[in-house]
Amino acid sequence: MEGLILLDSSVLIDYFRKKNKEKTFFYQLAYKQGGFAIPVMVHYEILSGSNSQQENFWHNLFNDFLIISYTAKENYTAITIKDSLKKKRKTIDFKDLLIAATAISHKMPLATLNKDHFIAVPGLTLITPDSFQ
Repeated sequence: MEGLILLDSSVLIDYFRKKNKEKTFFYQLAYKQGGFAIPVMVHYEILSGSNSQQENFWHNLFNDFLIISYTAKENYTAITIKDSLKKKRKTIDFKDLLIAATAISHKMPLATLNKDHFIAVPGLTLITPDSFQ
């Protein structure tokens, strides 16, 4: 899994919605990086918000990604993150917590367009359009 970037759903939804794919963050990442994984939570978020016509697009795209299941390993990391944030009087949405825990558990940077959702998570490396050159 070394060298892979974990993708947040925001990066994929942006790619799906924009007509000019070359202007998306995902396209920039793919051009320079090429190896991607998604947590099973992102897989869920995308497919649960899709209609039957959109599902072919997503299934074709997901064929090129490693889909990482949520296991006890990620769960223990999520508990550690939650406890750490609680001490700082901060919270994180449950789905984002699972995504962050997956990234940290597998030592992968997380590419997102929602930096504010993840910025307080200790030990998480973020890749955003601002930080990616």
